[in-house]
Amino acid sequence: MFSLIVYLLAIFLEIFFFAGFTVFTIFLIYSTVKGSPYVPTKTKQAKLILEKARMKKNQVFLELGCGDGRVVRMAVSDYQVRGIGVEINPLLLFWDNLLARLQKLKNIEFFRLDIVKEKLPPADVIYIFLMPKLIKTITPKLKTQLEKGSLIISHGFKVVAFTKHLKFKMDGNPFPTYFYQL
Repeated sequence: MFSLIVYLLAIFLEIFFFAGFTVFTIFLIYSTVKGSPYVPTKTKQAKLILEKARMKKNQVFLELGCGDGRVVRMAVSDYQVRGIGVEINPLLLFWDNLLARLQKLKNIEFFRLDIVKEKLPPADVIYIFLMPKLIKTITPKLKTQLEKGSLIISHGFKVVAFTKHLKFKMDGNPFPTYFYQL
């Protein structure tokens, strides 16, 4: 009898793991189809990027396609900014909120938002680590919805339309980071 219970428990755990893995994979594919795959910025690189941003207390830091939320959480905890993370993947949003609660971060919000179709929240500093095609798609929105003086940080890829606003480029491994001041 005991071995039957252990056997059934093992089967249940295998099914639970397989189902969870399947759902996670489907949402990762969904994120990729909507514009960019989930590729987290390395923590060491994120620290350097945020340091170069020279943010001031109470500024609004917006991360578009925040993934696991590590950059926006780091900005909030290290620089006392107000953080907004925008992500389309609901599983990653659940994870973002959980990690922010565990860190006891109060000045941070996460939203499920399609950055192509919906209006962006206002921000002083915008961080993106998106694919070039998606960057090109949202560039007109960035031009019209961001205020003069906003800092756009693009990790990995240039924002071609903002070339004249390039403040500096930070070389990095494996990706460079571009800082644009509007």
